[in-house]
Amino acid sequence: MISDTNLQNLDSIQDNPYIQQEKANIGQAREEQANQQDKQSKNPKDVLSSFFNSGNTQQDFLKGALIGAVATFVLTNEDVQRAIFKGFAKFTSLLEMGLEELKERYEDAKAEVDSQQ
Repeated sequence: MISDTNLQNLDSIQDNPYIQQEKANIGQAREEQANQQDKQSKNPKDVLSSFFNSGNTQQDFLKGALIGAVATFVLTNEDVQRAIFKGFAKFTSLLEMGLEELKERYEDAKAEVDSQQ
């Protein structure tokens, strides 16, 4: 059980203005850090900039090694290359179909305008 002396010590610690001030400073610092993170997370350009310009050589080395490993994997693995090219081909075909649909809609609108005149 907690003795009366321990409770008195605990009360005196909680009443200590220096400790209360330190708690307030920590809370304020956490708030400022959260605000800075919110500002950074809102702008993708800043996020990329902070990713590539960290100033920490060990992190930069690890990033470079990771990017190099991914590039090597993509360039040497035929299955990955096929998957990338298939995905690119599907994307371009969808884009072409979308353009054809836009052309059709344009021609329909043009014909409608011509018929009204």
